[in-house]
Amino acid sequence: MRYSVLDLAPVPDGQTIAQSLRNSTELAQKAEAWGYHRYWLAEHHNMPGIASAATAVLIGHIASQTQTIRVGAGGIMLPNHAPYMVAEAFGTLASLHGDRIDLGLGRAPGTDMQTARALRRGMAYDHASGDSFPQDVIDLIGFLGADDPHRPVRAFPGQETYVPVWILGSSLYGAQLAANLGLPYAFASHFAPAALEEALEVYRHQFRPSATLSKPHAMMAINVFAADSDAEGSRLRTTMQQAFARLRLGKPGKLPAPVDDITDHIPAPVLAGVNEALRISAIGSKDTVRAELSSIVGRYRPDEVIITGQIHDHEARLRSFETAAEILSEI
Repeated sequence: MRYSVLDLAPVPDGQTIAQSLRNSTELAQKAEAWGYHRYWLAEHHNMPGIASAATAVLIGHIASQTQTIRVGAGGIMLPNHAPYMVAEAFGTLASLHGDRIDLGLGRAPGTDMQTARALRRGMAYDHASGDSFPQDVIDLIGFLGADDPHRPVRAFPGQETYVPVWILGSSLYGAQLAANLGLPYAFASHFAPAALEEALEVYRHQFRPSATLSKPHAMMAINVFAADSDAEGSRLRTTMQQAFARLRLGKPGKLPAPVDDITDHIPAPVLAGVNEALRISAIGSKDTVRAELSSIVGRYRPDEVIITGQIHDHEARLRSFETAAEILSEI
């Protein structure tokens, strides 16, 4: 089973975006050495604590600083972009870095509606309905596929790069679309696990083989907070709990430092919702994380897992991903 990294290029309190990007570069290089298969970056906007907004640009940088690990988007939020321009960007990345580039596509804007309108200025699109998403995906795949000289619009770079396209999702919609198009599917269980089991079942049951994929291939995301002890793992996790709570309350900011008692910082009803959203997590010492990862993988049986975890201290973050790699290589 392959295991990968999902990175939002977090910007911790007290640090700059420039330092955040250096941290992500170091993590990618170490992840390659630790045996991770992919290094994916996620598109978010108008969030002070996330530095991966210009996702394709950062993918190009990470790919230039690594040798073998696949680098891609987990994902590009397609409603924010013209499919043709995405094809040109990822065709360029594939032309530069060969068969190491992945393109995961999401249907959400990855931001608030006001920012979404700024992203899509001058283009007719209903962000609420996402009605054009299936056709946008089909068009984008066409721009990356076999060249047809009779087509009036072709992507250069883009055509014949065959960049692998994934569908990302947290609901049955994405599962059905990925199944119908015969594409690999990645579920955002690290922050929206409610439909995980049903979505995987729908995807596997409805899957139609395509020219690029003969059988279903599902990835699930898992938060990991690995440390020397269970107590320290739980403390590391309080950073992500605080960040998620602030986002839900409409107050996004830089990645907060961990705290000793999370109940002193988040009201109980909000904390309950946050913990439910983040329940697909492995937290604690190496032995505890091993048991929890084994349980999660055994229950959902993904073809791949992708590991994430918003951790304030960069060195602690590196140790957590290294520990996860050691465990997953055994699993």
